[in-house]
Amino acid sequence: MNKKEKLKTLTKLQYNVTQHGVDEQPFANEYWNNEEEGIYVDIVSGEPLFSSKDKFDACTGWPSFSKPLDPENFVFKRKGLFGTEVRSKQADSFLGDVFNDGPASTGMRFCMNSAAMVFIPKAELEKQGYGVYAALFEDK
Repeated sequence: MNKKEKLKTLTKLQYNVTQHGVDEQPFANEYWNNEEEGIYVDIVSGEPLFSSKDKFDACTGWPSFSKPLDPENFVFKRKGLFGTEVRSKQADSFLGDVFNDGPASTGMRFCMNSAAMVFIPKAELEKQGYGVYAALFEDK
């Protein structure tokens, strides 16, 4: 499905977030408190974005991550004095913002909108075409 077709399937909220840069409500979105293992992908393009391994509770009410799965899937645009807008590279979807007040491991806090992402549980990775990421969740 191409981008134009995919956009027609989005809810009003998903469309407003990804295409107009509107943030969803904190503490009232799908993934802010999701603790299941898996990855998050762009709702428009399916680009892999984040792993649950890098998700943390930033007490903001939005899903927050310390680092991306693949930095090549992102475009960063300076936004005012306090943050940087985060967009997906392939679909140009607005995802959220990144700040430099994250955990010590990276110092980054990717504060994302659930409406811009789809969560793929670890048990579904192979079936949905993201099998390459299954190794992230294997016991070592």
